[in-house]
Amino acid sequence: MARWVLAGLALAIAGPAVAQDAPADPPQRVRNATVYGDEQCPKPDSDDEIVVCARLNENERYRIPKRFRDPPSQRSADASWAQRADTAMEAARATRPNSCSVIGTGGQTGCTQAMLRQWFAERRQQQAAERAIP
Repeated sequence: MARWVLAGLALAIAGPAVAQDAPADPPQRVRNATVYGDEQCPKPDSDDEIVVCARLNENERYRIPKRFRDPPSQRSADASWAQRADTAMEAARATRPNSCSVIGTGGQTGCTQAMLRQWFAERRQQQAAERAIP
């Protein structure tokens, strides 16, 4: 009797494994589509294709996608150390001596130099304009 119970148990375990069909092949093509409002999801072109649809509100149709809306951050982790140093130097430039600024202890010392640079630039521009006259 024990032999018949073991034989029946063996058939019960092996039966589903023997009766199964060969595994189906995975689809060869997966197509992603975005539909808006009440639009229908497109139908697959063949039996070997799966169509995955994402449904968005109708007012999102003509908007710039979210991943493109915000400009990249200036403080990103992939910025070079040279760029970070230049940003820090530019932020501190107004408080340095010779900056002609009311901020900082030596800011007023650069006003004369700034006026002279402006005068020489205007002078060079005037001379270039005079040379251009035939």
